[in-house]
Amino acid sequence: MKLLFVAGFLAVIVYNLGAGLYYMLVDKGTSKRTVNALTRRIGFSIALIALVVLGIATGVVQPHGVGV
Repeated sequence: MKLLFVAGFLAVIVYNLGAGLYYMLVDKGTSKRTVNALTRRIGFSIALIALVVLGIATGVVQPHGVGV
């Protein structure tokens, strides 16, 4: 379930990145849709990082070292 949650967040982040690229190419600077899409992407990225940190702090997510 945790993996699906993170994968869903990453899918939304990549979608907003693609939307920003599309709006940048189509609008040619005449609207703020590019800025809005990239702002949403940054917001989702920060929210995902905060949720992972919260999950580690509460013990829901168990971090592990590489090669340990």
